[in-house]
Amino acid sequence: MKKTSLLKRYILDPEILVIPGVPDPLCARIAEAEGFKAVFLSGYASSASYLGAPDVGLLTLTEMVDCARRIVDAVNVPVFADGDTGHGNTTNVMRTMRCFERAGVAAVFFEDQPAPKRCGHMAGKAVVPVNEMVTRIKAAVDARVDPDLMIMARTDALAVEGVNRAIERMHTYLEAGADLSFVEAPQTEDEMRRIVREVPAPNMANMVPGGRTPMLSARRLQEIGFAIVAHPTALTYAIARAARSLLGELARTGITAGAENPMLTFEEFNHLIGLDEIRGLEARMNVEAGE
Repeated sequence: MKKTSLLKRYILDPEILVIPGVPDPLCARIAEAEGFKAVFLSGYASSASYLGAPDVGLLTLTEMVDCARRIVDAVNVPVFADGDTGHGNTTNVMRTMRCFERAGVAAVFFEDQPAPKRCGHMAGKAVVPVNEMVTRIKAAVDARVDPDLMIMARTDALAVEGVNRAIERMHTYLEAGADLSFVEAPQTEDEMRRIVREVPAPNMANMVPGGRTPMLSARRLQEIGFAIVAHPTALTYAIARAARSLLGELARTGITAGAENPMLTFEEFNHLIGLDEIRGLEARMNVEAGE
């Protein structure tokens, strides 16, 4: 089955789809090994990993597509990509859609912030006029080749214009051709329930530790009615804490021995990243070549 069709099936299933944000292929492989059905190419995580910078629209289209392609190549599960604002005008949005589709992603979302955008849980956000976002969605739909590749509309209007207007915007975006809904940063469970109740599409919840939205379990979010829950920043925060702890230990003591417990062993890590499979392939190729 195509990865696009597989992801579509997961999203339409009654069970909520949990997608961890992954900053790189290594984390994607770990997520796959832990049993996740899909992974999320988070712009927040990619900006931190790729540039060592915050999520304020610094990553270019080619950099994001490169991140997507490397993650797609590393895993067998579908990859959900962050299309940001579309990286420009209508023509740019079409190119963005084509580039992500050629990279092998299974779904893409586009948002209604102006460029440069901000992380959805940061203060000082703005949104573009509705008609401008409608052209983004229509351009993405027109550029899409595989009809099973789902396009999500994201609105950040809740923080700017309130929940009523955010829901109105989402209705318009769905009418323009979006398949999925992402109303970013509701601040209460009541707002979350209202969004799911009033937006006639599979909805995504976004769980950001320390963010504006209540942190709820996947089971609770499924009860509310969400089809997808993303955790775009958790791995990035965990990696940063672990790296700071280990490097702090090394700086203080000159050795990592005191920080070994949180680390995989040499053998465990090589197994995780597929060294056994590569060595087995080399052995088979050598046998076939008569060596």
